Amino acid sequence: MATIDELRKIRLKKLEAIRKAGILAYPEKTKRTHKIVDSLRDFNNLARLKKEIILVGRIRSLREHGGATFLHLEDGTGKIQAYLKKDRIGESGYKFFLNNFDIGDFIEIRGILFKTKKGERTIEAADFKMLAKSLLPLPEKWHGLKNVEERFRKRYLDLIFNPEIKRKFELRSSIIREIREFLEKEGFLEVETPILQPIYGGAKARPFKTYLNALDLDLYLRISPELYLKRLLVAGFEKVYEIGRVFRNEGVDRSHNPDFTILEFYWAYANYKDLMKLTERMFENLLKKNFGKLEIIYEGKKLNFKTPWPRIEFNQLIKKYTKINLDEIHVEALKKEAQKLGIEIKKGEGKSEIADEIYKKICLPEIWQPTFIIHHPLGKSPLAKTLEKAPGKLASFQLVAGSWELIWAYSELNDPLEQRKRFEEQEKFFKAGLEEAQRLDEDFIEALEYGMPPAAGFGIGIDRLVALLTNSHSLREVILFPTTRPK
Repeated sequence: MATIDELRKIRLKKLEAIRKAGILAYPEKTKRTHKIVDSLRDFNNLARLKKEIILVGRIRSLREHGGATFLHLEDGTGKIQAYLKKDRIGESGYKFFLNNFDIGDFIEIRGILFKTKKGERTIEAADFKMLAKSLLPLPEKWHGLKNVEERFRKRYLDLIFNPEIKRKFELRSSIIREIREFLEKEGFLEVETPILQPIYGGAKARPFKTYLNALDLDLYLRISPELYLKRLLVAGFEKVYEIGRVFRNEGVDRSHNPDFTILEFYWAYANYKDLMKLTERMFENLLKKNFGKLEIIYEGKKLNFKTPWPRIEFNQLIKKYTKINLDEIHVEALKKEAQKLGIEIKKGEGKSEIADEIYKKICLPEIWQPTFIIHHPLGKSPLAKTLEKAPGKLASFQLVAGSWELIWAYSELNDPLEQRKRFEEQEKFFKAGLEEAQRLDEDFIEALEYGMPPAAGFGIGIDRLVALLTNSHSLREVILFPTTRPK
């Protein structure tokens, strides 16, 4: 059996033969008249009229049968059989095709539609043209490839051979489109904020650092658009949102990728309770538009998004599954309890960070149906308001479904003096070794001092949402080109 290198050399010789014949192997233009899906949809009419059409696509199969060749032609919309007959094309043209065209090549076929004796809808070629000569053969056994990393590295082959993967990305696009339409109808304005930032903020995460030569300036890839979106609330916008990439220099696993897509929106004069109602409406709309129902199957189990969803306090959740009373326990005692549960304590972590680790390991796997987890400990976010009647807890919620953390949202802190105090506490954690701590952003505090209205903000990981709705185990299944280790 020939090696890849040997097959490539054969195809290079074919490319040379095409060029020697004075034919462009990579022409700029095609005269396509129909997409394959349209030709199949209007097949009976086109075949009856014997109307000549031009189709384009990749050769997916080839078989010679006497003085004729059958092939399958595939474009981005569908697949059709093509029939090349020596008597119709001419002996020299037919021989040229057999000698120089391969599976994987992109071609153009001009002809009329007909049905074979077996009833297969087919285009009979009157002429053909090379559009792009492929130099590497398509792998024969790509479907079901055991090396998942190779699938991700060569996603283009994954999409060619696995139509179900392609459908996931089409659904991803539809989900994002429906989210945009919903927010636009709710009066939100889509905006764009800087990806390169002089100081990172809006989340607890390690950043990627870079350098701008022109200004002799250290910059960071954003870990969140939050602080810039809230500056727009200061500016007078009442409803803003952004869908875009964020970058966090953290681990790679089932639920994390170093760069991922997030939706964040901010709503002036609303609070976290208003956001929960809006979230329920948004999911109802999203599920009905894409699936026609509110129930889906994820990893073999039912998920029902019928509203209203249950609400459970964070501390109650911890107590339910671990018997730990966060309202009363001291941080040192909590560390010991966490270690008993097999949780490693990171340098600089406080009570809220340790509680969050306990929650993720013990509680999160138990939550399947859509659930709002509300009122997190104060240290969970330095950017969230506390409850007026319980200042040790945040006016916050997380949405969990299928054991995925989908949404993190809260009423926004708009007191500049309190914001400075919170940032200064985070700086202490950072200096103590907690790399994920948020940093003090003087410009943002100055913006708050000009006045920001009461508001609520919401962030959802689009990749996690798509993984859930497409029944995908890992984020990497729904990110076109996830981060992989070089081969």
